[in-house]
Amino acid sequence: MPYLLFPAFTRVWLKRAAFFSLFLVFLAGCSETGVQSDATYKDKTQEDMYRYGSLVSDKGGFDLLGGDKKKEQTGLGVNGFLWRATLDTLSFMPIASADPFGGVITTDWYAAPDAPNERAKINAFILDRALRADGVKITVFRQTKGVDGQWTDAAVVPSTASALEETILTRARQMRLAQKEMK
Repeated sequence: MPYLLFPAFTRVWLKRAAFFSLFLVFLAGCSETGVQSDATYKDKTQEDMYRYGSLVSDKGGFDLLGGDKKKEQTGLGVNGFLWRATLDTLSFMPIASADPFGGVITTDWYAAPDAPNERAKINAFILDRALRADGVKITVFRQTKGVDGQWTDAAVVPSTASALEETILTRARQMRLAQKEMK
């Protein structure tokens, strides 16, 4: 009988009761019985990143449960010696961005004081977690200033990138040897 007298009121009441019931079911599902909170999960993830170098294992898959950490990796997603050697080698240029987990270093445009009408930019990619000869890739960009004051792209000597790669690899090897001698 109340349904016939107040049909709109009853429909609203039923909707609210259904919503409240679903809310209670959701709330019960969030209880602490076997469910990790977001904070615990984030702490575990960060802990694993620092312990194992990154979330991705050496085999290419995700490895949150554990794995072997090499001594030369200290929280970086790439080889620490290559990372530090690349930063040392490119320290004369302004660094625009550096991502130690992805292994990418990007410099800003740099013009040498003795050649103000030329500028260069370098992208460095550290490709491996091991200290290998093919573990670093350098890309060099060069621009020249025209008479109108506009910068235009110019050709780069092909040996420039490979010379920088060799310098970085030599510096990384020196760092590794110096660390072994300290032990």
